[in-house]
Amino acid sequence: MKVAVVILNWNGENFLTQFLSKVVEYSQGAEVIVADNASTDGSIGYLKSSFPALKIIENRANEGFCKGYNLALNQIEADYYVLLNSDVQVTENWLLPAIAYLELNKDIAALQPKIKSYYKRDEFEYAGAAGGFLDYDGYPFCRGRLFQSLEKDTGQYDEIAEIGWASGACLFIKASVYHELGGLDEDFFAHMEEIDLCWRVWNAGYKIVYYPQSVIYHIGGGTLPKNSTHKTFLNFRNSLYLFHKNYPGNDLPLKFLKRLVMDGLAGIKFLVQGYPLDTFAIIRAHFAYYSAIPKLHKKRIQLTHNSHKMLMKYSIVWGYFVLGKKKFKDY
Repeated sequence: MKVAVVILNWNGENFLTQFLSKVVEYSQGAEVIVADNASTDGSIGYLKSSFPALKIIENRANEGFCKGYNLALNQIEADYYVLLNSDVQVTENWLLPAIAYLELNKDIAALQPKIKSYYKRDEFEYAGAAGGFLDYDGYPFCRGRLFQSLEKDTGQYDEIAEIGWASGACLFIKASVYHELGGLDEDFFAHMEEIDLCWRVWNAGYKIVYYPQSVIYHIGGGTLPKNSTHKTFLNFRNSLYLFHKNYPGNDLPLKFLKRLVMDGLAGIKFLVQGYPLDTFAIIRAHFAYYSAIPKLHKKRIQLTHNSHKMLMKYSIVWGYFVLGKKKFKDY
C-alpha cells in the first residue's frame, strides 16, 4: 500500500512555511509531494532549501486546480492519493487511520476528514465542514455549513457517515478510481471540480464517506480572496457545468429555467449591495455556460440510480432564505 499526499501550490510560500513541516511530520508512512503551478514567489527556493529530500513536480504554467493536479497525479504511482490544500494544518493521526478505513471498505472510493476553521477552531470551515451534499436544485451545502452560516463543532457530526461529496481541501481517493474516471474535469479550472468528480464516483457505483476521526484546520480562500469577481464567475459557471453534466433526470431544461431565475435574483442582490462587478460576473458565467453546452452534453454519461445519492429531496435555498433554517439538523 502506497500513499501519496500531494499539495498543489501556486505562490503559496507563506502557507508552505507555516504548514508543510507538520504535514511531513504527521504523514509518516506516506510520500509527501508538492506540485507547483509555476509559482513566481519564493516557493521553489524555499522547498529546495528547507525540504531537500521532498519530491517537487514543477508544472510549466499555472494550470489551475484541475489540470495542475491531473498533470501531477499522472506522474505519481500510489494506491491512494490525498489531495491537500497548502493552507491546511493537519493533526497527529490525520492520515493513516483514514487510509486503513478505506483499505477495510473496498466499496468506498473517497473520504473527507472533519474540516474545521483555522482561525475559529471550535467552528466548522466553509469548504467541506462535515461533508457535502447538493439540494434538489443542485446547490451545494455541507453538514455544519449552510451558505454563510457555520456551526460550532459540539460533536454533533462525530459519526462516520456517507456523504454526497468530499471537499477538495482534503480529498482522500483511491488512485485506481481517480484514473478510471479520468481525474478532475479540466474545463472547471477551479471550484466545484471535486463535486463533479464525486458525482462521477457515485455514478460508477462507489461510496464516499466523512471520517471525523481525522481532523484538519483550513484557512480557506488561500488562492482567490472571498471578494474576487473571478471566484464569483467560476462558482456560477461551474455550478451550471456541474448540473448539466451530472443531473440524473429528463427535466434538465426546467431545472435550468429555475436556476436562471435564482441566479438572476442573486445578480440583483449583488447590484443592490453595491457589487455590480459580481452581477456582471454572473452574466458572463451564463454566457460561458451557453457556449459550452454542446461540449457538456457530450460529457453526460449513462447515469445510474446511484447518481441520485448526491441530491437531497429539499431546497436549501427555500429553507435557508425563506423558512430561516440555518442548520443541517433543521432539514
